[in-house]
Order: sequence, then C-alpha cells, then structure tokens
Amino acid sequence: QVQLVESGGGLVQPGGSLRLSCAASGFTLGYYAIGWFRQVPGKEREGVSMISSSGGNTYYANSVKGRFTISRGENAVYLQMNSLRPEDTAVYYCARRIRAGLSPLIPRDYDYWGQGTQVTVSS
Repeated sequence: QVQLVESGGGLVQPGGSLRLSCAASGFTLGYYAIGWFRQVPGKEREGVSMISSSGGNTYYANSVKGRFTISRGENAVYLQMNSLRPEDTAVYYCARRIRAGLSPLIPRDYDYWGQGTQVTVSS
C-alpha cells in the first residue's frame, strides 16, 4: 500500500512557527519529487512548495517565499513555516510527483496525496 502521512499542524499565533512533516509507506520517498499544497474551504488547492528527488532544487510560491523552507531528511520531507499569517490558515497536504509538467506545482502531476494536516493561524 502506498501512503503519505502529514503531521505537525496545529494552532499558532500570527508571527509564530510550525514544522510540518511528510512520511511515506509503501514506496521510497527519496525516489520522487515531493510537493506541499494547501486548501481552504471553497477554494482550489494551492501549490506551496516543491523539492526535487535529490533535494538539490526547490520551488516556492510567491506567497510563502522567504518565510517557508522545504527540506529532506531521513525518509521524510519537511516544511518549516515561519512568520505565519492568518492567511496561511489551511489544510496542508504533501504529495508524490510522477511527471514533470510546465510548472512545479500542478496538482494533476501528483498521484498520491496524504490526508492533510490542519494549520490555523489566529490571535
């Protein structure tokens, strides 16, 4: 069975930080580029960040550039989120990339998705 599992979400105040983790079961995470996406009710899924299989290349959406950092560890992919804002509130998903499209964060280029972890930024 192929599964992705996100963890690390929670409730934080504006300006705070969270570190999300993505772990895999049923396949080798290091063989694939991995992306992070987020979604709020009533809106389309939004690409946040992507890291290549080697970890040598990363991509960030303009809305998070300079605040978020994606990285690889032992059998895991992380998303360090700093200087969080209320507009960052969403369910965050990691996903496995299976083809290279025109842009790094096209949802249909990813085949397996985690269940999501809730991030809430509020005073």
